[in-house]
Amino acid sequence: MGSQGLLDFGKKLLRRKVVDWTREESKLSRCLNTFDLVALGVGSTLGAGVYILAGAVAREDAGPAIVISFLIAALASVLAGLCYGEFGARVPKTGSAYLYSYVTVGELLAFITGWNLILSYVIGTSSVARAWSATFDELTGKHIERFCQEHMTMNAPGVLAEYPDIFSVLIIFILTGLLTCGVKESAMVNKIFTCINVLVLGFVMVSGFVKGSVKNWHLTIDDMYNMTDDSGRDNQTQVGDLKHGVGGFMPFGFNGVLSGAATCFYAFVGFDCIATTGEEVKNPQKAIPIGIVASLLICFVAYFGVSAALTLMMPYYLLDPNSPLPIAFQYVGWEGANYAVAVGSLCALSTSLLGSMFPMPRVIYAMAEDGLLFKCLATVSKRTKTPAIATVTSGAVAAAMAFLFDLKDLVDLMSIGTLLAYSLVAACVLVLRYQPEQPNLAYQMASTTEEPDTNESASTSGSQAPFLPEEEEKESQNSILFPQNSDPSRFSGLVVNISSCIIGLLIVSCCSFTVLGKDLLIKGTVWAIVMIALLVLICLIVGLIIWRQPESKTKLSFKVPLLPLLPILSIFVNVYLMMQLDKGTWIRFAVWMFLGFIIYFAYGMGHSMEATDSAPPDSERNMDLNSDSCK
Repeated sequence: MGSQGLLDFGKKLLRRKVVDWTREESKLSRCLNTFDLVALGVGSTLGAGVYILAGAVAREDAGPAIVISFLIAALASVLAGLCYGEFGARVPKTGSAYLYSYVTVGELLAFITGWNLILSYVIGTSSVARAWSATFDELTGKHIERFCQEHMTMNAPGVLAEYPDIFSVLIIFILTGLLTCGVKESAMVNKIFTCINVLVLGFVMVSGFVKGSVKNWHLTIDDMYNMTDDSGRDNQTQVGDLKHGVGGFMPFGFNGVLSGAATCFYAFVGFDCIATTGEEVKNPQKAIPIGIVASLLICFVAYFGVSAALTLMMPYYLLDPNSPLPIAFQYVGWEGANYAVAVGSLCALSTSLLGSMFPMPRVIYAMAEDGLLFKCLATVSKRTKTPAIATVTSGAVAAAMAFLFDLKDLVDLMSIGTLLAYSLVAACVLVLRYQPEQPNLAYQMASTTEEPDTNESASTSGSQAPFLPEEEEKESQNSILFPQNSDPSRFSGLVVNISSCIIGLLIVSCCSFTVLGKDLLIKGTVWAIVMIALLVLICLIVGLIIWRQPESKTKLSFKVPLLPLLPILSIFVNVYLMMQLDKGTWIRFAVWMFLGFIIYFAYGMGHSMEATDSAPPDSERNMDLNSDSCK
């Protein structure tokens, strides 16, 4: 009896979401087009970081080779973007990585993903709101800061901010009101601010190429010494002092380029907000993949161009890590351009803030609609067709955090939530592509085109056959590397599931060992190198097993190429970056997850819609009587 109860408990944790598109219609308004999605992705990704990050990375990590750092970071981000694009084509529903996990790997992992996405968006909204407030205050002479420090100081160092930020709360409330007015109105405001931001960045790039000099990419140590002496700047660069590298295009070597790429990777975070608009886009199967890839491409061009312009305008080691663009324009004698930079930075912060606030209520809405969070959060306004309660609730929480906390210690938690979501989406693509077709699932329903193909219909109607593979395939070990069927079967799907779990464990082990045993690897310790080589070799063998399995022939408007290589590389990059985070961040992550598990096991597991759908007819009818109530 005990073992049966344990088995049932495990089944509840692994139950997957089933969506019947023939009976289900979206409660939200389908009014967004592809251009709206590109603007949303560019606005949320191309935030204030482009005005600050390039200077800090160029000065401290990569020098002029920061352009290569951004290229590497863009390629790593594209790996995740392609995986999101395929799922956007498969499952055009609200929920982003949460929904993708739910239909593929089960309820518990889906809740973990959604819970961490909520954390990422809340902290992102609060921190960007405080940055907006600080930037505006800086432009107006810091009057707000002085007033708050004189009259509203909070004496709780290490816990609360130095003073409550009322202006950031006001900004969040204004954008919350805008989001509740309707998605079309929000998209229009976002497009206006994004276009202004892109125009300002275009001006910066043209200015850099006009006023810049290629000589700044080929500096020697003597040039750095003489220039530092003549300019009178307090950089204390001396001949033989390698604080600012050895000059040239790669003053810190290729290690500096890779270190800069790890930092630049976070500059591309934000495109995933596009994936939360599945029920508000007119043609989601095509618009979501195009929106994700196009926004990443535009952001890469902007980051590449701005970083190239900066390092051409002035020597990399003279860049100001906090405000590189104003100092660069001052260096070339164009002080008046600082006004354009100020306008662009405020527009960038506005779109970044909107990009953080837009997906947050939609993830909450999707989880509440599925019963994993409180049902009242799934309420949709009949007039504006937006998740009104979720929008107001999430805005209030973000405003409270922006009002009270400095958030510097919490910002790294954003990284864990986002990177975990990226990893799970890549794993879902890896698993799902090799599974037998299941016509009752959301991703199968989304795969068909407007005009059904007779061949595809035939394969769907006969798709139950591979569910029960032949006995000889089950018993033969050769069928693992040499499958007998050209279509996926249950056996080949099981092989991929097990292999994916093994690869996940190997990647976590390899990344953990690489980060924790970095000194041993640098010293060339033989056993450490052998250990890493062994883990990589096993990973390659398991990847080969996955590659040998038959792939699903389901027609989609977009598919990730080079399977299983690209999803595995995406998982590796994301896990490696997660392992770089400090111990304090992981402790805070554990506390947040503990709170989430309390909600899930106390409420979500019992109220899950999948539990309701799988209940006996009598009990299902009883549950339907109370389905509209706010539990």
